Amino acid sequence: MTWASIDLNADLGEGFGRWRLTDDEQLLSVVTSANVACGFHAGDAVTMRRVCELAAGRGVRIGAQVSYRDLAGFGRRSMDVPYDELAAEVAYQIGALEVFARAAGARVSYVKPHGALYNRVVRDEGQAQAVVDGVLLTGERLPLLGLPGSRLHEVAEKAGLPVVTEGFTDRAYTADGTLVPRGEEGAVITDPAAVVERSVSLARFGVITSRCGRSVPVRARSLCLHGDTPGAVGLARRVRTQLEASGVRVEAFV
Repeated sequence: MTWASIDLNADLGEGFGRWRLTDDEQLLSVVTSANVACGFHAGDAVTMRRVCELAAGRGVRIGAQVSYRDLAGFGRRSMDVPYDELAAEVAYQIGALEVFARAAGARVSYVKPHGALYNRVVRDEGQAQAVVDGVLLTGERLPLLGLPGSRLHEVAEKAGLPVVTEGFTDRAYTADGTLVPRGEEGAVITDPAAVVERSVSLARFGVITSRCGRSVPVRARSLCLHGDTPGAVGLARRVRTQLEASGVRVEAFV
């Protein structure tokens, strides 16, 4: 299945204090959805407020990028967090971002796990249930952005939450449609031309070439552009330009 339109999302607000990793202002002129760090893997109150104001001013949808509590490891280290604790921390992160989204005249429109948590909930039903229950704790039926066929989406659909499938243009895929772990060679695609080509393939045909050369179906409604990639802004502009030149409408999924 392919889509008449595609959403472009990016991980934003990934700084802390005086340290900034992502060029939020420039990326917000390209993407249609912003995954805003909520303080557990990156981000702080001032950063969240600033990104929400910028996103709202540009009509970009605001999403809560929830994570394990792991500032030192940027949320990319595997952790075993008890169900009750994880559910509460997911709700806590969404609630913190919602305050700043509302102050900017917007709302949190969706939720996306980050890093190790994102990869964990692809297969771990217990951790996926904790994320879903954390969303439900907020009292809002927010869509969950994640990998097609993940346990997260299975659990969310059972709970009556909307799900949105996501594809990665700058990450290598395995033959079963999951992401190659970042610690492995070739996990991140660095060739800009390849990233652009993969973006069009995902948006128009719903397929991507795996690391072993096999064509893998990926039914993505949203494409992720990593904001911490060197040259991220220029690459994001190239991707959007080529998508639109290929007849793909770029617009938010919510």
